[in-house]
Amino acid sequence: MTLHRLSLAQFRSWPRLDLRLDDRPLAIFGPNGSGKTNILEAVSMLAPGRGLRAAAAPDQARQGPDAGWRIRAEIGESGVETTAAPGQTRIVQIDDKQVPQTALARLLRVIWLVPSMDRLWSDPPETRRRFLDRLTLSLFPDHADLSLGYEKAMRERNRLLKDQVADPGWYRALESRMAQAGAALTANRLQAIDRIQTAQGGDFPAARLSLLAGEGHADDAEADSIAARLARMRPRDLAAGRSLTGPHRADLGASWGPQDMPAALSSTGEQKALLLSLILANARALSSEHVVLLMDEVAAHLDADRRAALYDQIVALPAQTLLTGTGAELFDAFGARARRLVVAKEDGRSAAREQD
Repeated sequence: MTLHRLSLAQFRSWPRLDLRLDDRPLAIFGPNGSGKTNILEAVSMLAPGRGLRAAAAPDQARQGPDAGWRIRAEIGESGVETTAAPGQTRIVQIDDKQVPQTALARLLRVIWLVPSMDRLWSDPPETRRRFLDRLTLSLFPDHADLSLGYEKAMRERNRLLKDQVADPGWYRALESRMAQAGAALTANRLQAIDRIQTAQGGDFPAARLSLLAGEGHADDAEADSIAARLARMRPRDLAAGRSLTGPHRADLGASWGPQDMPAALSSTGEQKALLLSLILANARALSSEHVVLLMDEVAAHLDADRRAALYDQIVALPAQTLLTGTGAELFDAFGARARRLVVAKEDGRSAAREQD
Protein backbone atom coordinates (compact mmCIF):
# COMPACT_ATOMS: atom_id res chain seq x y z
CA MET A 1 0.00 0.00 0.00
CA THR A 2 1.27 3.45 -0.97
CA LEU A 3 -1.36 6.14 -0.32
CA HIS A 4 -2.63 5.61 3.21
CA ARG A 5 -4.75 8.71 3.73
CA LEU A 6 -6.20 11.61 1.76
CA SER A 7 -7.61 14.75 3.40
CA LEU A 8 -9.23 17.65 1.53
CA ALA A 9 -10.22 21.11 2.71
CA GLN A 10 -12.22 23.48 0.47
CA PHE A 11 -11.15 21.63 -2.66
CA ARG A 12 -13.72 21.77 -5.47
CA SER A 13 -17.08 20.60 -4.05
CA TRP A 14 -15.53 19.17 -0.87
CA PRO A 15 -15.52 21.39 2.23
CA ARG A 16 -13.91 18.44 4.05
CA LEU A 17 -13.00 14.86 3.25
CA ASP A 18 -10.89 12.44 5.28
CA LEU A 19 -10.39 9.19 3.42
CA ARG A 20 -8.32 6.25 4.60
CA LEU A 21 -7.14 3.89 1.89
CA ASP A 22 -5.87 0.32 1.72
CA ASP A 23 -4.56 -1.86 -1.08
CA ARG A 24 -8.02 -2.79 -2.46
CA PRO A 25 -9.48 -0.94 -5.44
CA LEU A 26 -11.83 1.85 -4.36
CA ALA A 27 -15.02 2.15 -6.43
CA ILE A 28 -16.56 5.63 -6.00
CA PHE A 29 -20.13 6.03 -7.25
CA GLY A 30 -22.95 8.56 -7.17
CA PRO A 31 -24.94 10.88 -9.45
CA ASN A 32 -23.29 13.10 -12.03
CA GLY A 33 -21.98 16.27 -10.42
CA SER A 34 -21.79 14.77 -6.93
CA GLY A 35 -18.02 15.21 -6.60
CA LYS A 36 -16.61 11.81 -7.58
CA THR A 37 -14.12 13.10 -10.12
CA ASN A 38 -13.03 15.80 -7.67
CA ILE A 39 -11.59 13.07 -5.43
CA LEU A 40 -9.57 11.69 -8.34
CA GLU A 41 -8.42 15.19 -9.25
CA ALA A 42 -7.21 15.72 -5.68
CA VAL A 43 -5.11 12.54 -5.89
CA SER A 44 -3.73 13.67 -9.27
CA MET A 45 -2.47 16.83 -7.54
CA LEU A 46 -0.02 14.56 -5.71
CA ALA A 47 1.90 14.49 -9.00
CA PRO A 48 3.70 17.38 -10.72
CA GLY A 49 1.58 19.66 -12.88
CA ARG A 50 -2.03 20.78 -12.90
CA GLY A 51 -3.67 17.41 -12.39
CA LEU A 52 -6.10 15.48 -14.53
CA ARG A 53 -8.21 18.55 -15.38
CA ALA A 54 -5.20 20.78 -16.12
CA ALA A 55 -6.88 23.48 -14.01
CA ALA A 56 -5.35 26.61 -12.55
CA ALA A 57 -5.14 26.56 -8.74
CA PRO A 58 -7.64 29.42 -8.15
CA ASP A 59 -10.27 27.51 -10.15
CA GLN A 60 -10.03 24.53 -7.80
CA ALA A 61 -11.16 26.37 -4.67
CA ARG A 62 -14.66 25.45 -3.51
CA GLN A 63 -15.52 29.05 -2.61
CA GLY A 64 -14.08 30.59 -5.77
CA PRO A 65 -10.78 32.17 -6.91
CA ASP A 66 -10.66 34.48 -3.88
CA ALA A 67 -10.41 31.46 -1.55
CA GLY A 68 -7.81 28.76 -1.10
CA TRP A 69 -7.67 24.99 -0.69
CA ARG A 70 -5.53 22.27 0.90
CA ILE A 71 -4.77 18.63 0.15
CA ARG A 72 -2.92 16.45 2.66
CA ALA A 73 -1.77 12.88 2.14
CA GLU A 74 0.18 10.14 3.84
CA ILE A 75 2.37 8.44 1.25
CA GLY A 76 4.48 5.64 2.61
CA GLU A 77 6.31 7.14 5.57
CA SER A 78 6.02 10.72 4.28
CA GLY A 79 3.51 13.45 4.94
CA VAL A 80 2.63 15.52 1.88
CA GLU A 81 0.71 18.78 1.74
CA THR A 82 -0.13 20.85 -1.31
CA THR A 83 -1.98 24.12 -0.89
CA ALA A 84 -3.03 27.18 -2.81
CA ALA A 85 -3.55 30.47 -1.00
CA PRO A 86 -6.26 32.77 -2.40
CA GLY A 87 -5.37 33.74 -5.94
CA GLN A 88 -1.94 32.07 -5.75
CA THR A 89 -0.29 29.13 -7.47
CA ARG A 90 0.03 25.98 -5.40
CA ILE A 91 2.99 25.04 -3.23
CA VAL A 92 4.14 21.59 -2.14
CA GLN A 93 5.56 20.43 1.20
CA ILE A 94 6.98 17.01 1.99
CA ASP A 95 7.51 16.34 5.69
CA ASP A 96 6.96 20.06 6.41
CA LYS A 97 9.66 21.17 3.99
CA GLN A 98 8.74 23.16 0.88
CA VAL A 99 9.91 21.43 -2.29
CA PRO A 100 9.41 21.91 -6.04
CA GLN A 101 6.48 20.06 -7.59
CA THR A 102 8.86 17.79 -9.45
CA ALA A 103 9.81 16.18 -6.11
CA LEU A 104 6.37 14.55 -6.05
CA ALA A 105 7.30 12.33 -9.01
CA ARG A 106 9.97 10.67 -6.89
CA LEU A 107 7.53 9.88 -4.10
CA LEU A 108 4.45 8.66 -5.98
CA ARG A 109 3.64 7.76 -9.58
CA VAL A 110 0.08 8.76 -10.50
CA ILE A 111 -1.53 7.50 -13.73
CA TRP A 112 -4.99 8.51 -14.89
CA LEU A 113 -7.60 7.73 -17.50
CA VAL A 114 -10.41 10.26 -18.00
CA PRO A 115 -13.23 10.40 -20.61
CA SER A 116 -11.58 13.21 -22.60
CA MET A 117 -8.71 10.82 -23.37
CA ASP A 118 -11.07 8.69 -25.47
CA ARG A 119 -10.31 11.14 -28.32
CA LEU A 120 -6.56 10.55 -28.01
CA TRP A 121 -6.12 8.97 -31.44
CA SER A 122 -8.20 11.59 -33.29
CA ASP A 123 -7.01 14.69 -31.43
CA PRO A 124 -4.09 16.85 -32.65
CA PRO A 125 -0.49 15.64 -32.08
CA GLU A 126 -0.11 17.94 -29.07
CA THR A 127 -2.64 15.82 -27.14
CA ARG A 128 -0.77 12.59 -27.84
CA ARG A 129 2.54 14.24 -27.00
CA ARG A 130 1.20 15.31 -23.59
CA PHE A 131 -0.14 11.78 -23.06
CA LEU A 132 3.24 10.26 -23.94
CA ASP A 133 5.05 12.71 -21.69
CA ARG A 134 2.75 11.85 -18.80
CA LEU A 135 3.55 8.14 -19.28
CA THR A 136 7.24 8.96 -19.61
CA LEU A 137 7.22 11.11 -16.47
CA SER A 138 5.75 8.21 -14.50
CA LEU A 139 8.73 6.08 -15.57
CA PHE A 140 11.46 8.74 -15.50
CA PRO A 141 10.99 11.46 -12.84
CA ASP A 142 13.73 13.61 -14.39
CA HIS A 143 11.51 14.09 -17.46
CA ALA A 144 9.74 17.04 -15.82
CA ASP A 145 12.99 18.92 -15.20
CA LEU A 146 14.15 18.22 -18.75
CA SER A 147 10.86 19.53 -20.13
CA LEU A 148 11.12 22.70 -18.08
CA GLY A 149 14.68 23.29 -19.26
CA TYR A 150 13.79 22.71 -22.90
CA GLU A 151 10.71 24.94 -22.78
CA LYS A 152 12.59 27.76 -21.05
CA ALA A 153 15.30 27.78 -23.72
CA MET A 154 12.69 27.56 -26.47
CA ARG A 155 10.74 30.52 -25.06
CA GLU A 156 13.90 32.62 -25.12
CA ARG A 157 14.64 31.51 -28.70
CA ASN A 158 11.06 32.29 -29.73
CA ARG A 159 11.43 35.77 -28.29
CA LEU A 160 14.45 36.36 -30.52
CA LEU A 161 12.58 34.98 -33.52
CA LYS A 162 9.56 37.16 -32.85
CA ASP A 163 11.80 40.23 -32.54
CA GLN A 164 13.43 39.25 -35.87
CA VAL A 165 16.93 39.05 -34.38
CA ALA A 166 19.10 37.64 -37.17
CA ASP A 167 22.56 37.52 -35.52
CA PRO A 168 23.44 33.78 -35.20
CA GLY A 169 25.49 34.47 -32.09
CA TRP A 170 22.31 35.13 -30.10
CA TYR A 171 20.93 31.70 -30.99
CA ARG A 172 23.82 29.28 -30.53
CA ALA A 173 23.76 29.00 -26.73
CA LEU A 174 19.95 28.69 -26.64
CA GLU A 175 19.92 26.07 -29.37
CA SER A 176 22.64 24.13 -27.57
CA ARG A 177 20.49 24.08 -24.40
CA MET A 178 17.43 23.02 -26.41
CA ALA A 179 19.46 20.30 -28.09
CA GLN A 180 20.88 18.87 -24.85
CA ALA A 181 17.50 18.78 -23.10
CA GLY A 182 15.69 17.69 -26.27
CA ALA A 183 17.99 14.71 -26.83
CA ALA A 184 17.36 13.54 -23.26
CA LEU A 185 13.59 14.04 -23.69
CA THR A 186 13.63 11.93 -26.85
CA ALA A 187 15.71 9.20 -25.21
CA ASN A 188 13.26 9.05 -22.30
CA ARG A 189 10.28 8.88 -24.66
CA LEU A 190 11.82 6.05 -26.66
CA GLN A 191 12.64 4.08 -23.51
CA ALA A 192 9.11 4.65 -22.19
CA ILE A 193 7.59 3.37 -25.44
CA ASP A 194 9.75 0.25 -25.24
CA ARG A 195 8.79 -0.47 -21.64
CA ILE A 196 5.07 0.14 -22.25
CA GLN A 197 5.04 -2.16 -25.28
CA THR A 198 6.81 -4.90 -23.33
CA ALA A 199 4.31 -4.65 -20.45
CA GLN A 200 1.16 -4.98 -22.58
CA GLY A 201 -0.91 -8.15 -22.34
CA GLY A 202 -4.12 -9.65 -21.01
CA ASP A 203 -7.56 -9.25 -22.54
CA PHE A 204 -6.94 -5.93 -24.31
CA PRO A 205 -5.25 -5.56 -27.71
CA ALA A 206 -1.57 -4.65 -27.71
CA ALA A 207 -0.62 -1.48 -29.55
CA ARG A 208 2.56 -1.10 -31.59
CA LEU A 209 3.90 2.30 -30.65
CA SER A 210 6.30 4.63 -32.40
CA LEU A 211 7.71 8.10 -31.82
CA LEU A 212 6.98 10.35 -34.78
CA ALA A 213 9.18 13.42 -35.05
CA GLY A 214 6.92 15.12 -37.59
CA GLU A 215 7.66 16.84 -40.89
CA GLY A 216 9.59 13.83 -42.15
CA HIS A 217 12.41 14.19 -39.62
CA ALA A 218 13.96 11.20 -37.92
CA ASP A 219 13.72 10.71 -34.17
CA ASP A 220 16.55 12.80 -32.68
CA ALA A 221 18.19 11.39 -29.58
CA GLU A 222 21.50 13.08 -30.42
CA ALA A 223 22.10 16.64 -29.25
CA ASP A 224 24.36 17.50 -32.20
CA SER A 225 21.68 16.45 -34.68
CA ILE A 226 19.02 18.57 -32.95
CA ALA A 227 21.30 21.60 -32.77
CA ALA A 228 22.19 21.29 -36.46
CA ARG A 229 18.54 21.08 -37.46
CA LEU A 230 17.61 24.10 -35.34
CA ALA A 231 20.38 26.11 -36.99
CA ARG A 232 19.41 24.91 -40.45
CA MET A 233 15.73 25.74 -39.96
CA ARG A 234 16.39 29.16 -38.40
CA PRO A 235 15.39 31.17 -41.54
CA ARG A 236 12.01 29.46 -41.68
CA ASP A 237 11.53 29.90 -37.94
CA LEU A 238 12.37 33.59 -38.30
CA ALA A 239 9.64 33.94 -40.93
CA ALA A 240 7.13 32.22 -38.64
CA GLY A 241 8.27 33.96 -35.46
CA ARG A 242 8.49 30.71 -33.51
CA SER A 243 10.31 27.36 -33.37
CA LEU A 244 8.73 24.98 -35.88
CA THR A 245 11.09 22.04 -35.40
CA GLY A 246 12.37 20.06 -32.45
CA PRO A 247 11.22 17.48 -29.88
CA HIS A 248 8.31 19.76 -28.93
CA ARG A 249 6.73 18.75 -32.27
CA ALA A 250 6.87 14.98 -31.65
CA ASP A 251 3.84 12.72 -31.98
CA LEU A 252 2.89 9.25 -30.70
CA GLY A 253 1.99 6.72 -33.37
CA ALA A 254 0.00 3.55 -32.65
CA SER A 255 -1.25 0.61 -34.68
CA TRP A 256 -2.49 -2.88 -33.86
CA GLY A 257 -3.60 -6.25 -35.23
CA PRO A 258 -2.20 -8.46 -37.99
CA GLN A 259 -2.88 -5.79 -40.60
CA ASP A 260 -1.19 -3.05 -38.58
CA MET A 261 -4.35 -0.96 -38.40
CA PRO A 262 -3.60 2.66 -37.40
CA ALA A 263 -5.33 3.56 -34.14
CA ALA A 264 -6.80 6.70 -35.74
CA LEU A 265 -8.68 4.52 -38.28
CA SER A 266 -9.97 1.99 -35.74
CA SER A 267 -13.48 1.87 -34.31
CA THR A 268 -14.38 3.78 -31.15
CA GLY A 269 -14.42 0.54 -29.16
CA GLU A 270 -11.03 -0.52 -30.50
CA GLN A 271 -9.55 2.88 -29.70
CA LYS A 272 -10.84 2.63 -26.14
CA ALA A 273 -9.42 -0.88 -25.76
CA LEU A 274 -6.02 0.28 -27.04
CA LEU A 275 -6.02 3.16 -24.58
CA LEU A 276 -6.87 0.83 -21.70
CA SER A 277 -4.09 -1.51 -22.80
CA LEU A 278 -1.54 1.32 -22.59
CA ILE A 279 -2.74 2.56 -19.19
CA LEU A 280 -2.65 -0.94 -17.70
CA ALA A 281 0.78 -1.55 -19.24
CA ASN A 282 2.02 1.71 -17.72
CA ALA A 283 1.00 0.47 -14.27
CA ARG A 284 2.68 -2.91 -14.85
CA ALA A 285 5.88 -1.23 -16.04
CA LEU A 286 6.03 0.57 -12.69
CA SER A 287 5.86 -2.61 -10.62
CA SER A 288 8.85 -1.57 -8.50
CA GLU A 289 7.44 1.90 -7.76
CA HIS A 290 4.62 3.36 -5.66
CA VAL A 291 1.72 3.66 -8.12
CA VAL A 292 -1.81 5.02 -7.94
CA LEU A 293 -4.13 4.48 -10.92
CA LEU A 294 -7.14 6.78 -11.38
CA MET A 295 -9.94 5.69 -13.76
CA ASP A 296 -12.81 8.15 -14.22
CA GLU A 297 -16.12 6.78 -15.58
CA VAL A 298 -14.27 3.96 -17.32
CA ALA A 299 -16.89 1.26 -16.60
CA ALA A 300 -19.74 3.07 -18.37
CA HIS A 301 -18.06 2.60 -21.76
CA LEU A 302 -17.50 -1.16 -21.48
CA ASP A 303 -19.84 -4.13 -21.77
CA ALA A 304 -20.19 -6.54 -18.84
CA ASP A 305 -17.56 -9.01 -20.10
CA ARG A 306 -15.00 -6.31 -20.82
CA ARG A 307 -15.66 -4.72 -17.39
CA ALA A 308 -15.05 -8.07 -15.69
CA ALA A 309 -11.81 -8.53 -17.63
CA LEU A 310 -10.71 -5.02 -16.70
CA TYR A 311 -11.42 -5.56 -13.00
CA ASP A 312 -9.49 -8.85 -12.99
CA GLN A 313 -6.47 -7.03 -14.39
CA ILE A 314 -6.85 -4.14 -11.93
CA VAL A 315 -6.86 -6.52 -8.96
CA ALA A 316 -3.68 -8.13 -10.32
CA LEU A 317 -1.88 -4.81 -10.81
CA PRO A 318 0.93 -3.69 -8.48
CA ALA A 319 -0.97 -0.43 -7.90
CA GLN A 320 -3.70 1.19 -5.85
CA THR A 321 -6.69 1.98 -8.04
CA LEU A 322 -9.55 4.47 -7.62
CA LEU A 323 -12.48 4.26 -10.05
CA THR A 324 -15.65 6.32 -10.48
CA GLY A 325 -19.06 5.52 -11.92
CA THR A 326 -22.67 6.60 -11.61
CA GLY A 327 -24.07 3.38 -10.15
CA ALA A 328 -23.03 0.55 -7.82
CA GLU A 329 -24.01 -2.05 -10.44
CA LEU A 330 -21.10 -0.98 -12.64
CA PHE A 331 -18.74 -2.48 -10.08
CA ASP A 332 -20.57 -5.76 -9.37
CA ALA A 333 -17.85 -7.80 -11.11
CA PHE A 334 -15.39 -6.77 -8.40
CA GLY A 335 -17.39 -8.70 -5.82
CA ALA A 336 -15.68 -8.49 -2.42
CA ARG A 337 -12.34 -7.52 -3.98
CA ALA A 338 -13.05 -3.77 -3.87
CA ARG A 339 -14.22 -1.14 -1.41
CA ARG A 340 -17.16 1.07 -2.34
CA LEU A 341 -17.67 4.75 -1.53
CA VAL A 342 -21.06 6.42 -2.05
CA VAL A 343 -20.89 10.13 -2.91
CA ALA A 344 -23.78 12.61 -2.81
CA LYS A 345 -24.11 16.37 -3.01
CA GLU A 346 -26.44 18.65 -1.08
CA ASP A 347 -26.47 22.45 -1.03
CA GLY A 348 -23.29 22.55 -3.08
CA ARG A 349 -21.37 20.33 -0.67
CA SER A 350 -20.14 16.83 -1.39
CA ALA A 351 -20.23 14.14 1.26
CA ALA A 352 -19.26 10.47 1.24
CA ARG A 353 -19.95 7.28 3.12
CA GLU A 354 -18.48 3.82 2.73
CA GLN A 355 -20.85 1.06 1.61
CA ASP A 356 -20.48 -2.35 3.22
